[in-house]
Amino acid sequence: MLRIPALHTTRRCYASKADLDKIIRVDHAGELGADRIYAGQMAVLGNTKKGPLIQHMWEQEKNHRAKFEELIRKHRVRPTVMTPIWNVAGFVLGAGSALLGDKAAMACTVAVETVIVEHYNDQLRTLMDDPDANKELLETITKFRDEEQEHHDHGIEQGAEQAPFYKAFSELIKVGCKTAISISKVI
Repeated sequence: MLRIPALHTTRRCYASKADLDKIIRVDHAGELGADRIYAGQMAVLGNTKKGPLIQHMWEQEKNHRAKFEELIRKHRVRPTVMTPIWNVAGFVLGAGSALLGDKAAMACTVAVETVIVEHYNDQLRTLMDDPDANKELLETITKFRDEEQEHHDHGIEQGAEQAPFYKAFSELIKVGCKTAISISKVI
């Protein structure tokens, strides 16, 4: 009797073109939102002591957005149809949090960056299945994740946790960010 060795059903799961499109689409949307959040914060706090720090973080977000706009074109990825809404929502969130005070603006930054760092870490785990094929995206997301963590840390250092109703405010923003991520992945 001929014995056929059992085939192992476990295999590595590589990111498909659809997965890569989803990653680029959602990250483009997120970086657009971050750009607009800092634009809103600058509109309110730009001439205060916090202005230079917010400007520094905003410049990094502008670079992130530009890179994902380049990747959208390069990989022919359809941007989310929510772009106009994220544009306005980001600015309103940034300006609104800044109107509540500099600590509230920093609380907004911490909440957003907490979600984004987790989101980027999830993507990095997916992309590590085939690091050679995903080298550019891995390097980009790793660099941006580290800068987002820096923004988070600046927010903490600048008194984010001293904002009124910090916990509730932060959780509300986190839910909004996670919702925006879920929506941007699919439409």
